[in-house]
Amino acid sequence: METTRTQRISSSARARQLRIRGFTLIELLVVLAILTLLAGLVGPRVLGQLGGAKVKTAAVQIADIDKALEIYKLDVGRFPSTEEGLDALVKQPGSANGWAGPYFKGSVPTDPWGHPYHYTNTGGTLEILSLGADGAPGGEGENADIRNKQ
Repeated sequence: METTRTQRISSSARARQLRIRGFTLIELLVVLAILTLLAGLVGPRVLGQLGGAKVKTAAVQIADIDKALEIYKLDVGRFPSTEEGLDALVKQPGSANGWAGPYFKGSVPTDPWGHPYHYTNTGGTLEILSLGADGAPGGEGENADIRNKQ
């Protein structure tokens, strides 16, 4: 009778140890499948938002450059020529009397994709342009051109 009681205690202790041991391989595979499914659904949406944020950042930077050009005009009496470019905002051109810059700390910012902004002055009409993610004219979405005046 004593041996049956000892066998019952040891078999119940063994059962508890098996339950405490951890996850089975099937449980782990199910969890991995769920995580993969979630990443597949959520990942593209997160990456899409990142691209949109870069476009908005470029638009804000172009507006900042436009404001710096307005201050330059107040100081010098004219906008920088196309040849002088946006560098006139950080280094005084030889023909810019009244220059009170630099109008940016360090250097003129590049667009969020690392490309320089394009600047043209055609008789008072200024264009500040980012060529988008692809760095080429035209395009759609993230590759579209972003400019100060449409």
